[in-house]
Amino acid sequence: MAVVPILEYPHSILRQRAKSVASIDKTVFRLADDLMDTLVDSGGVGLAANQIGSLRRLIALKMPEDEEPSVYINPRIVRREGVREVSEGCLSFPDHYGIVQRSMWVSVTGLDRKTNMFRICADGLLAQAFEHETDHLDGILFIDHLLSHQHLYEYPDEEADSEHEPSDERLVDAVQ
Repeated sequence: MAVVPILEYPHSILRQRAKSVASIDKTVFRLADDLMDTLVDSGGVGLAANQIGSLRRLIALKMPEDEEPSVYINPRIVRREGVREVSEGCLSFPDHYGIVQRSMWVSVTGLDRKTNMFRICADGLLAQAFEHETDHLDGILFIDHLLSHQHLYEYPDEEADSEHEPSDERLVDAVQ
């Protein structure tokens, strides 16, 4: 178990598709532990294995109300419904966010940390996190979903008034 560095854009592994986990062994459990430790340390909501350099289909999620993160092996969205616009950030794009479209709810299947099959119907932030992290496993980044002319926004400085829209100088071209 260890906190490992989170790869940042434009690292090439972030654009690669992760491979399904065919057999679960101690290397998979070690990767799961690293994902959870790194996610907790980062203070984020979700983390995909390729963000820490492994092309295996594992994600970790930690909702604000959860005491501990959960790991999902070979997660797959099998159904989604509705569309909503949300503000989204990513640990591989520190200090930036953008407006993207995500589903109202999703149904996800896969294996949990104990290798039990699961099916979760999720809405709100949990649905958004499942979509975001499974996109990572497919080499898709949230900048691929950006609305508003393909721009990212920098998070406002602590001293700035967070109720106002970012100024033009805070716009960052997502395809630099």
